[in-house]
Amino acid sequence: MKNKGPLIVHLIFWSFILFLLVLSVLFSKEPQTPYKIAVNFGYSGLINISIFYINYTLLIPLLVKEQKKYGLYMGAILLLIVVMSTIKTVLASLNADIILLINDHGTREFVTLGKYALAAVFTSGFFVVVSALLKFGIDWFGNERIQRDLESEKKEMELQFLKSQLNPHFLFNSLNNIYSLAYQKSDKTADAILKLSEIMRYMIYESNDSWVSLSKEIEYLHSYIELQKLRFRDGASVQFQLNGEIDDQQIVPLILISFVENAFKHGVANDPKDPIRINIIANQKILHFSITNKKNQHNKDEVGGVGLNNVERRLQLLYPDRYKLNIVNSATHYTSELMLDL
Repeated sequence: MKNKGPLIVHLIFWSFILFLLVLSVLFSKEPQTPYKIAVNFGYSGLINISIFYINYTLLIPLLVKEQKKYGLYMGAILLLIVVMSTIKTVLASLNADIILLINDHGTREFVTLGKYALAAVFTSGFFVVVSALLKFGIDWFGNERIQRDLESEKKEMELQFLKSQLNPHFLFNSLNNIYSLAYQKSDKTADAILKLSEIMRYMIYESNDSWVSLSKEIEYLHSYIELQKLRFRDGASVQFQLNGEIDDQQIVPLILISFVENAFKHGVANDPKDPIRINIIANQKILHFSITNKKNQHNKDEVGGVGLNNVERRLQLLYPDRYKLNIVNSATHYTSELMLDL
């Protein structure tokens, strides 16, 4: 559906002009007949409307917006005013007993053609100025709306691209883990595949929504951690603490998983003395998430992951000025701390 804003603005403007004309008739000292009203305001009204829309639909779009010929535009405006004022003056002279006759302090007298022509010039200029203001004003607001739509579409396309990166990246790492279990002929392989199917169901279906409940996102983190634990013969060492109110808060899906994935991929996950520590504190307004892992000095990927760069870009797009991300990369540990305004 096309934008109806310009049409509404035009209707309001011409309704206001009509209102002023009605007031001038009601408070006129001259007796008004339908024929006199038609002659007085009909000719003049049609000419004023013509001036307005010639400038609005022809001169500004053609000479200003397309060709940028501002000097030619000013000349065309002057010519338009002169021609239309001349037409008004000629019509007034042909209907002098109706248009030029006025009642001034009880005395009926004629307005001179010179005064009428001068008034016609000012009136024509008024409609030129108003049409230009409306045209540039409506176009400006229209361009602002288009720019917002383009930015929104660009943002949505970028988010979809980031999300398309995230899912294959996660799947690639998970399949590598399951391959490792299968290669070892581990009895945990079947459980790992089942956990992965649960996780993929969440990623494919529920995470397609713009927002999900915080409780589901945390449940997803638990499933991921359980999947990772299956990689280790004695299980992974993870301390997961959850404090606060977890009920109907909403969060962007898959915003926390990259931090957890990064800890398992680059950290030491099987040291009971120095486990991966995950801490979540939440209330109705704020989510505080932190994760710390011991660094694995022997795990140096040749190809860097996209996870953390991805999630930081998503935070910039989806939580502008509503998040704080602090990452501490020390010699022995890696800590990520995220504060979200829910």
